[in-house]
Amino acid sequence: MGRKIKFCLVYRDMWQSAGKYVPRIDQLKEVAPAIIEMGCFSRIETNGGAFEQVNLLYGENPNKAVREWTKPFNEAGIQTMMLERALNGLRMYPVPADVRQLMYKVKKAQGVDVVRSFCGLNDTRNLELSVKYAKEAGMISQGALSITHSKIHTVEYYMKVVDKLVEFGADEIGLKDMAGVGRPVTLGKLTKAIKDKYPHIIVQYHGHCGPGFSPASMLEVARNGADIIDVAVEPLSWGKIHPDVITIREMLYDAGFDVPEINMNAYMKVRTLNQKYMDDFLGYFMEMKNRQSSSLLVRCGLPGGMMGSMMSDLKSMHSAINVSLQQSGKPTVSIDDLLVQLFEEVEFVWPKLGYPPLVTPFSQYVKNIALMNIYAMSAGQPRFSMIDKDSWNMILGRMGKLPGELAPEIVELAKSKGYEFFTGNPQDEYPDALESYRQEMMTKGWDLGQDDEELFELAMHDRQYRDYKSGLAKKRFNEELDVVKNKENKVIQVEDDKDPKIKKIKSPETGRLLFAFISDQYKVGDQISVDEQLFYVESNTNYEVVISEYAGTIGKLYCKQGDWVHEGDTIMTIVTE
Repeated sequence: MGRKIKFCLVYRDMWQSAGKYVPRIDQLKEVAPAIIEMGCFSRIETNGGAFEQVNLLYGENPNKAVREWTKPFNEAGIQTMMLERALNGLRMYPVPADVRQLMYKVKKAQGVDVVRSFCGLNDTRNLELSVKYAKEAGMISQGALSITHSKIHTVEYYMKVVDKLVEFGADEIGLKDMAGVGRPVTLGKLTKAIKDKYPHIIVQYHGHCGPGFSPASMLEVARNGADIIDVAVEPLSWGKIHPDVITIREMLYDAGFDVPEINMNAYMKVRTLNQKYMDDFLGYFMEMKNRQSSSLLVRCGLPGGMMGSMMSDLKSMHSAINVSLQQSGKPTVSIDDLLVQLFEEVEFVWPKLGYPPLVTPFSQYVKNIALMNIYAMSAGQPRFSMIDKDSWNMILGRMGKLPGELAPEIVELAKSKGYEFFTGNPQDEYPDALESYRQEMMTKGWDLGQDDEELFELAMHDRQYRDYKSGLAKKRFNEELDVVKNKENKVIQVEDDKDPKIKKIKSPETGRLLFAFISDQYKVGDQISVDEQLFYVESNTNYEVVISEYAGTIGKLYCKQGDWVHEGDTIMTIVTE
């Protein structure tokens, strides 16, 4: 028998890629013994980005969830693994260095063995502290490459990132093929280059099914020296998720690799429990399109997990775009036509924005710019007329260095707006903050928790943690669950004002309303300009930004910061000039 290949069950990501929530603590504890009994996994991805926010949204303690979820695997000798986003930690915006450092200490104490760290821009400055802090905490550090496909994302490009990660002290390299667009042969060459230069380094491949390359990619990386392959189990496999362990095991066995047997009785237990959780409540929050693969994703490179929010965006913009087209004397478009246009526009703008790998949050930024370009052009305006401030922060280098060069027209547009490009270390922009959170907890009489784990949760997810402590999170979740189970229409209704100067601004999807990540909301009478970022709607794994198409003043506000809103809710009205 040939070289040994191990399997990692990406249980957290299976659920994240399928829908909005993950199983509750009681459900995780119920399924753990059956996963162990399958006998084929050397690793389980137990937690990380989006996992703890979900616990908080349920009104559950995420620290208890991680400890109880990792415990049976620790006892069985199966490694546990988490995912983190380097500068962004476990959230979607930057984290102070002292909060990042505490994260590794807490997660190690809670029973997590391996940490997969990735930067969406492959900026090694953002990854250096991840490796350093993980090693200090006694964790296995896996530096991950955000895989995409372009003329600049070559084997040589990725090997420069690998060289720095190894220099920092990373124990392993992860190939994070988050959109599944990595080409199999190229991924094989990259794996061989890593193994030839650093034979002691463990290589783990993670590929979503999306456009359909991942099984071929798994075979190629295995043939070229990969050690661990990420897989899923039914009914949460294939589509935009990950290949099922049965298929990948049989494929690699046929290729002559030493792969573990699968206890099929235990597999069916896990499959049955997953379906039970979906039938209980998780299925209500799953996007059915995520069960389908699509070759349209090959060229635009968008991750499949975005399809749900992307379709919501298109539906909300569809009528406005058709109105603009009609006013210009142009033919209207169907929602399917619009989807193809969006894919083509992403493909067009991506190189001009410096080829950021399309992973959270950069996939959202590129998609937002592309969508607003389509809207602008339907109204006879030029491309890049409307770019939100977070997308500008990416363009200007405040989140890290873009892999490629910006197009001259983007550079000129920035200069015309008086924007300055940032060349410093992004972490320096976010000063230490732990002591301020510690003082808040002491003032409120909150326990800092075992190993300061409660302090960490407040510092990492401050809004969600405060809602959890107040009981508001559990109340909101139960209300949301009641709505979807009973199919009630609780969309905020607004009086039908026929004044053409009054424009209703609606939520593009269901989630948490944020007028800004930190500051307070607008006030009635505030001046609004075209291209101004009005608010975000935040889900567990991404957020959608709403940009004003109008100039005027705030007429009415129907929601406040932190409210749970549904797709189609009117958030505010703008009285146009």
